Amino acid sequence: MKIKTAELTISAARVDQFPSNPAPEIALSGRSNVGKSSFINTLLARKGLARTSQRPGKTQTLNYYWLNERFHFVDVPGYGYAKVSKSERESWGKVMETYFQSREQLKAVVQLIDARHKPSEDDMMMYDWLKYHELPVIVVATKVDKVPKNKWGSHTKRIKEDLQMEESDPLILFSSETAQGKDKAWSAIQSALFEK
Repeated sequence: MKIKTAELTISAARVDQFPSNPAPEIALSGRSNVGKSSFINTLLARKGLARTSQRPGKTQTLNYYWLNERFHFVDVPGYGYAKVSKSERESWGKVMETYFQSREQLKAVVQLIDARHKPSEDDMMMYDWLKYHELPVIVVATKVDKVPKNKWGSHTKRIKEDLQMEESDPLILFSSETAQGKDKAWSAIQSALFEK
């Protein structure tokens, strides 16, 4: 997909700030340091649109990117963040739960997992939670350029087994350094956005 226009339209900290626009949405979820901003920037071919933070877990809002004046990417706060208070975590948790459970515009969730390591407890819990709420998930294994090519198969197998992935959910190996998997990611996202 060619992205002609891309802009950050709102950073929503509360449910009443979600856009009323009925256009379809794809949410992006993952641990705080998994490379979500780099994934967004690579997909959109924009260098600094999504800010990469030096302090993982800093994103405390749902960041809405309006793309080609047709659909939204929604960057949700990273999970696994330790350096925030319990009350802060709980308040974001409520906003995110409301988003995932009741947002009719949401067509699929891209869940990013670090390809170098086995999925964390948080990764597994998030995938289970999304499936419990019957959301289509596109699993993207990031930083695959840091994994030797001859180990890609075993790392893919481990992610599928640990998450107990459903057959219908794609798993895409991705690198923001080499753009490996960019076309496959777009293909899965387009299917979710426009073919249902």
